[in-house]
Amino acid sequence: MKRITWMTLLGIAVGAIAGYMYYHYVGCYSGTCSITSKPMNSTMYGAIMGGLAFRAFTPNKSKADQNNDGVNDEVV
Repeated sequence: MKRITWMTLLGIAVGAIAGYMYYHYVGCYSGTCSITSKPMNSTMYGAIMGGLAFRAFTPNKSKADQNNDGVNDEVV
């Protein structure tokens, strides 16, 4: 798999754990907070945010690399 995929999956896992921990230790028990009042909402929100955050740390390919994709177009 590509590096972006692995980093995104790692971010989703870390975010889901962090989201559940936030619900467990800080959460809103009155039910008025839409994200932190239920463990599923908090876990899913954490997973989405973790995936986005970890994907931001993956390096992008330069435009020259994207156009060539490993093909050498030199004429000899």
